[in-house]
Amino acid sequence: MNWNPHDYAKNSSAQLTWARELISRISFVGSEAALDVGCGDGKISAEFARALPGGYVLGVDSSPEFIAYASLHYPKAQFPSLRFERMDARSLNIDRRFDLIFSNATLHWVDDHQAFLRGAARHLYVGGRLIVSCGGAGNASGIITALEVLTSSSSWSRYFDGFDFPYYFHSPDDYSVWLAAVNMAAERCELVDKDMIHDGPEGLTGWIRTTWMPYTQRVPEKLRERFIDDLVQLYLDTCPQDQSGHTHVRMVRLEVEAVKLP
Repeated sequence: MNWNPHDYAKNSSAQLTWARELISRISFVGSEAALDVGCGDGKISAEFARALPGGYVLGVDSSPEFIAYASLHYPKAQFPSLRFERMDARSLNIDRRFDLIFSNATLHWVDDHQAFLRGAARHLYVGGRLIVSCGGAGNASGIITALEVLTSSSSWSRYFDGFDFPYYFHSPDDYSVWLAAVNMAAERCELVDKDMIHDGPEGLTGWIRTTWMPYTQRVPEKLRERFIDDLVQLYLDTCPQDQSGHTHVRMVRLEVEAVKLP
């Protein structure tokens, strides 16, 4: 996929809000080392850098576009403890350990969560914390239902021959087994409902354009805006705007907090 960091930065306010909710639960000394897996445009990594002025923060992402954007917008001159590096979440390979490994709105893109967890366990100090939030079982079911209808329609089905569902939404039962296998103890592992709110159809359109590329990039570029418009209309026929004109999407986040055991 070809990510557009500028578009993502404009249309990911909900992801930032949810990340801040998780970060607010953490008590920092200020000298910890933190790894942000799937750092995207870098704004969450920068939040850690502000909280850890005497520490070290590394943001990693598999997208070269995101790493270039993050490095430009959060430079070493302003964030001396912050670095960015291109890396696959399934094959973490860093020559140091961390007090905290954090991942927000990323792992539902990753096809092998167990590989990620093995790498995280290798890179955590004993007593170090893993905090994950990603799409979980049942996530965005209304949008997915609308996509299933749309991609099966006579107008669009030709572009989706052989298409496989591109996301990996897991359950707490999955993670409880996987965490134990890498010597981590789960402190919290649950599915959490979230209401994603956008300012009218335009806001919903921006979010779809930004984060549903496995679908939109199957369609020829000249037809993508029409495809997105059709999806927005189909979704709003079932889940209309509220009285204030806002759109709502029911999201389900898998939230995990775990500790590395001796």
